[in-house]
Amino acid sequence: MKKYTFEFLSIFIAVIAAFALNNWNDNRRDNRAESRILSEISRGLDKDIVDVKLNVKGHEQGIKACEYWRKIITAQENNLDSLRQYYFLLTRDFLSIQNTSGYETLKSKGLELIKNDSLRSQIIALYEYDYQTLRKLEEEYNELQFQENYFQEINKLVAPQFEFNSKGNISGMVLPLNITEAERNILLSYLWKIRKNREFILQSYDEVQDKIDQLSLEIDKQLKS
Repeated sequence: MKKYTFEFLSIFIAVIAAFALNNWNDNRRDNRAESRILSEISRGLDKDIVDVKLNVKGHEQGIKACEYWRKIITAQENNLDSLRQYYFLLTRDFLSIQNTSGYETLKSKGLELIKNDSLRSQIIALYEYDYQTLRKLEEEYNELQFQENYFQEINKLVAPQFEFNSKGNISGMVLPLNITEAERNILLSYLWKIRKNREFILQSYDEVQDKIDQLSLEIDKQLKS
């Protein structure tokens, strides 16, 4: 009887030990996978913040272009050195590019791989909501499609006033603009709307930039823990 009891205990201990070892190996593998994915997401966020800053700068330049053209239209500006630059920037659109490879890898492995509930929620919110909202604002929201909505209408009134050199490049402009008061008011209303919409999306970029910075810090803490 003692012999059987000893054999049973030996088998029981061996099974428990094997189970514990297997569980330890699984946890170790999951921890490594979590660290790899978090590192990949972190590198993607570094690239995302660069794209965000470029788009922010572009919209800020678009606002400066609105101010420049407002002064041209109201005969408060006669310096044409920046004419071509602000003509190009006035209705320029932007793409919102996000590096989602790390997040897509996480989804394929299972979101629960991120053990920290708060960190997992932050990651999901950024990629599934904030990034999607930003992309739709930039690329789909009609109010923010400046080239499509405003370029032709503005160009019909200002392009006839341009002067071109022998190579066909814009070299100057006849001032003051030869437009009616009604046309002047239409142009000013376009500039006002472009400016307000650029200010609106800049607020969205500020919020997303803060969330990217915060998530980067949290991931860094997790990787160092």
